[in-house]
Amino acid sequence: MKWLPVFAALAQASALNVGPDYAHPLEDLDKDLPFSQPVTFAHLEWQRCLAASHDTPLDIAILGFPYDTSTSYRPGARFGPRGIRAGSSREKKGRSYNTVWGVDPFEQGLSIVDCGDIPLTPFDAAHAFKQMEQGYRQVLYHETNKTTGWEHPRIISLGGDHSIVLPILRSLKTVYGPISVIHLDSHLDTWDPYEGYTGIASEQSAITHGTFFWHASREGCINKGASVHGGLRTKLFGPKDYEIDEKVVGFHRIEAHEIDEIGMEGIIKRTLDVVGDNPVYLSIDIDVLDPSIAPATGTPESGGWTTRELKRYIKGLEKLNLVGADVVEVSPPYDSAAETTSVAAADLIIDILAAMAKNRDGLPKKDGEAKDEL
Repeated sequence: MKWLPVFAALAQASALNVGPDYAHPLEDLDKDLPFSQPVTFAHLEWQRCLAASHDTPLDIAILGFPYDTSTSYRPGARFGPRGIRAGSSREKKGRSYNTVWGVDPFEQGLSIVDCGDIPLTPFDAAHAFKQMEQGYRQVLYHETNKTTGWEHPRIISLGGDHSIVLPILRSLKTVYGPISVIHLDSHLDTWDPYEGYTGIASEQSAITHGTFFWHASREGCINKGASVHGGLRTKLFGPKDYEIDEKVVGFHRIEAHEIDEIGMEGIIKRTLDVVGDNPVYLSIDIDVLDPSIAPATGTPESGGWTTRELKRYIKGLEKLNLVGADVVEVSPPYDSAAETTSVAAADLIIDILAAMAKNRDGLPKKDGEAKDEL
C-alpha cells in the first residue's frame, strides 16, 4: 500500500513522461551520440529483415555474415560484422554529407536499413553456406521503394571470411546472370583446390576463402573476361596459378605495385575498360590495405595500398552499375586498441553507400550524359 502515492504522482505526470515535481525545462532526448544506443551500422534503424513477416520495402540493406570457418590462417572474422558496426559509430544521419562524392546517401529518399546478421552455424560449413544463400536471397528479393529504378535491393555485406562471396554470387546469378566482379585483395582467391591448394580432405573442404572464385566461375556466376582483381601482391604455388586465374576463372589482374607505375588513375581506367557497362559486384578484402593500416585481418601481406588510395579507387567507380558489395576479412581480435581496421572498413562502406545513392536509377552514366538531380 505504501507505493500507491508514488503511482498516483507518476500518473499525474504521465502527460509529460517525467517524474513528479520535475522543475527543469524538457529537452529532446530522442537522439544518438557516437557512443550511445545499441550498435547498428551508422546508427541505422535495425529491422528483422529475415523474419517471414518482414515486408517493409528496402533499397539498401546492411547484412552481416559472422562466419570464419573457411579461413586458412587466422580466424576471428566471425566478429567482423560487430567490429565494422562499432567502427561506424561516428557516422549517422545528420552528419552524413560526403564532400568528395557531393551527396548525402541518407537524404536521397532511400530506405537504408541494417538487417542484422544471418545466423550461421560455425560447426557445419556446408550447412552454413545454405544459410548464407537463403538469407541473402530473402533480402535480395524484398520489394524496393518506387523512387528508384531498382527491382531488387542493393546489399552491402559485412564479413566474415571471403568465402561468403560464393553464396552471394550464387544468389546474384538468379537476378543478373554472370556478373562482373571487381575484387580488391592481396590474394587471388581463384586457386584450383585440386591443383596444389593445401588441406583438401573432402568436397566441402575444397571451398575456402582462397578457392571460392574458382567454384563461382565453374558455376557460371562470374562474367569471365569482364572481371578484375586489384591490389594483388601474394606469393603463388607457381606460374600455373596465374594461368588458371586468367584462362579458367576469367579475371584481369592489377598488381599492387602497379600504382607506382601508372598511378591510381591508370588503375581505375584499366578497371573500367574491362568491366564496361555490366552489372558489377564489388568485393573488398580488407587485406588489400597495407597491414600497417589494417592489421586486423586473417592473412596480412605487406606492400598494400593506403586507405586514401583505396577510397580514390572507389570514387573512380561511380559511373558503374554497382548492384552489391562487401567488405570482408576484418578480424577484430587482431585490431589495435584504436580499432584502426574496423574504422577503415566502415569508412569504405560509407563511400559505397554514396556510390549507390548517386546511381539510384541503376544505370551507368556516360561521359556528357545528363544526370538527374538527387
